[in-house]
Amino acid sequence: MSELLIDDADGVRTFTLNRPESFNSFTVALKERFLEAVVETAADDAVRAVVVTGAGKAFCAGQDLKEHVALLEAGDPAPLNTVERHYNPLIKAIVGMPKPVIAAVNGMAAGAGASLAYACDLRVAGAGAKFLMAFANVGLTADSGASWTLPRLIGHGRAMEMMLLAQPVGAEEALRIGMVGQVVPDGEVLSTAQALARQLAAGPTTAYAKIKEAMAFSGELAAALDVEARTQAEAGATADHREAVAAFVAKRKPSFTGR
Repeated sequence: MSELLIDDADGVRTFTLNRPESFNSFTVALKERFLEAVVETAADDAVRAVVVTGAGKAFCAGQDLKEHVALLEAGDPAPLNTVERHYNPLIKAIVGMPKPVIAAVNGMAAGAGASLAYACDLRVAGAGAKFLMAFANVGLTADSGASWTLPRLIGHGRAMEMMLLAQPVGAEEALRIGMVGQVVPDGEVLSTAQALARQLAAGPTTAYAKIKEAMAFSGELAAALDVEARTQAEAGATADHREAVAAFVAKRKPSFTGR
């Protein structure tokens, strides 16, 4: 079974993260395949707009912590450099994509999954969608561009609340604070996003590309991603992070020491 489904119709390419049994969480394999596909899409003139969604009941739960724990315990350096190797290039590719990208958020979008939605140009959420920045709960900091994208969507103060308190934001609240553009019934998320994408695909796509460039690449995103890579590697090396992921796997409450 492919972990990433790709469907083309009417100038619109739909990416479906396809690990429904794991809430479409990111393994190394999925990150690498998705990044490769996004880069290919950016260069494909036949694709004029893009939709990103998740299979099953979730959009994307972020990092696959089971794989992450196994790699940490094996002493593999991969977990600590995944921000630099995978997430940063993916976010740069989506923000820099010279065509509109729409997130069709069905269900939970957490961690890097929520960050992926924030990096898209437009967000359509299902009524049951939830956004969660739970990095702090596992002893980590923000990554995948969220330190830059989220405050720009909802303001610094509200973003800080989400980061520090790790409380989920439901669809209606997300709409009220400007995190998403529209909320539709859960069964209509993908069709609504694809209809919007078809409308954009029929539009002046060169102008859209220039709008994206003017809005995004002021140099701030690149600087933010560099800081995220450094701080996430530092947080990932802490005893608190190891304790948090061990507790997650053991289904117990973590005991933090601040080290």
